[in-house]
Formats: sequence, structure tokens, C-alpha cells
Amino acid sequence: MTQVTFRTEILPGDEKRIREITTSTGFFYDIEIDVAVELAEEKLREGEKSSYQFIFAERDGLVVAYSCFGLIPGSELSYDLYWIATHNDLRGQGIGKIVLEETHRQIAERGGRNVIAETSTLIKYRPTRHFYEQMGYHEAGRIHNFYKEGDGKVTFVKTLTPYT
Repeated sequence: MTQVTFRTEILPGDEKRIREITTSTGFFYDIEIDVAVELAEEKLREGEKSSYQFIFAERDGLVVAYSCFGLIPGSELSYDLYWIATHNDLRGQGIGKIVLEETHRQIAERGGRNVIAETSTLIKYRPTRHFYEQMGYHEAGRIHNFYKEGDGKVTFVKTLTPYT
């Protein structure tokens, strides 16, 4: 497994690296990549006022993967996993797994009990769905033709053990 370090503070330039990482995967539509960057820009602009939380995985000083999550408005226990992505050049090395484990740890530390992740029903997202299942998520629902005709949404949920 690749050695990485984590940080939670967003720094200027991270928004550019987020664009590079999400683009490299080949999984996201341009509009989705723009949204990922916008969340980082909001966090840079608003700091702690922003509800978006980030975990950056760095190797040799370079961000190679990240997650973005946040408490769902109106909930005290449930968090959305908005983004998790590893640069395509480093996929398959276990980095995504340790980023998600760290995300779970930080959510549990904040009192979170449920993590909700969403992805596409397209065949190319089968590895993503499998990843969530391997990480202890269960499928909670599907909406057919959600993103566009023939491209539905799958919602996964993971229940966390309270942090002690």
C-alpha cells in the first residue's frame, strides 16, 4: 500500500488539483467536475462557515486523492459523501480505501452515524459500486433515468460505529 499523509485544511491550489484528479478518472461529466471545484472554492472563500469538509491524501507533497463530505442539513447524524477520487495514475494502490476509512473516522468523531454515497447505474461505474460494497455500504435505493436517459442513481449507506 502506498504511504500517504492526510490533511484537512484546504489550501490555495487545491481546487486546481481537484480538477486534475477528477478529470483524470474519466468517470465524471464536465459539469460534475465544475461542481467539485466549486465546493473547494467555497471552502477556500468561506473557511469554517462552509459546511463542506475535505480530506486530502498527499504523497511526496502532492495531493493524490481526496474526499469531500458534510453533515446533511436538518440531520444530526447523517453525512453526505459528496466526492471521493484518486488520481487515475494511482488507482488500485489502496489509496481510495484509506481516504474513505479516514473520512469515516472523522465523521464518527463528529458524532455521525450514517454516510450516504451516490453513484451511477452505468456499467462503467460497476467498480465504484463494488468499492462501496467492499467498504461496508449497502444499497439503499435506485432511481432509474436520474442523470439522463439510461443513467440512473444508486444510493449507498454505511452505518458507523460511534467514535470513542
